Amino acid sequence: MNARKIRKIIISQPQPSSDKSPYFDIAQKFNVEIKFHPFIRVERISVKDFRQQRINILDFSGIVLTARTAVDKFFSLCDELRITIPESMKYFCISESVALYLQKYIVYRKRKIFFSQTGRIEGLNNAFTKHSKEKFLFPVPEEHKDDVTVFLDHKKLNYVKSVMYRTVSNAFIENEHVKDYDMAIFFSPLGIQSLFKNFPDFQQGNMAIGCFGGSVAKAVEEAGLHLHLEAPQPDYPSMAAALEAFLKENHKAHK
Repeated sequence: MNARKIRKIIISQPQPSSDKSPYFDIAQKFNVEIKFHPFIRVERISVKDFRQQRINILDFSGIVLTARTAVDKFFSLCDELRITIPESMKYFCISESVALYLQKYIVYRKRKIFFSQTGRIEGLNNAFTKHSKEKFLFPVPEEHKDDVTVFLDHKKLNYVKSVMYRTVSNAFIENEHVKDYDMAIFFSPLGIQSLFKNFPDFQQGNMAIGCFGGSVAKAVEEAGLHLHLEAPQPDYPSMAAALEAFLKENHKAHK
């Protein structure tokens, strides 16, 4: 399925905060309009929903954090519940970037913070072994994989999972339709779900679709859509690089 000439692109991510984003250079180079509109957003659960889980945060001595979003939603809940986290609380983070993100909420050097060097939960094996007697709270999204809990179970740790946030579809402005664009680029399978939630009658036609990641490509295929651009590729490790190469070929074909 050949795509029409690309003049307008919608990218399902927030607009870059920096003017130095390669997407702006691409828009200028190929004379295309690029709009950033997240098809999904993450929202924290309400205090009422949290209380229904019958969890008292101060009963725990350790927090397992697998994403910066989890950090934000955990401290947001604590703030609304007017809970002050004691300095003795220990933080077990999936990566150094998540650990450093804690500085947004706590004085980093005064806390007991552990992080995985590998970006995987197994990288915290020694820290969990050393602190195996702690009682852990594990903030998770409503839909989540169980690979972390499988590891925590294997370590025989005393932990409780708590749903603190969920991913929901992001609405479009009234009278705006994705069909007004020549190309749409997705970064999450949930973005594909949101597409059909916002536009149940969506027909691809000769609109181009791009995606980043194998799981998204699979979601595109399962939705019965035709994929024109998939990143990363050996020659194009980023979506911006892949998009630039795609536009070069697309505009050449429509000369």
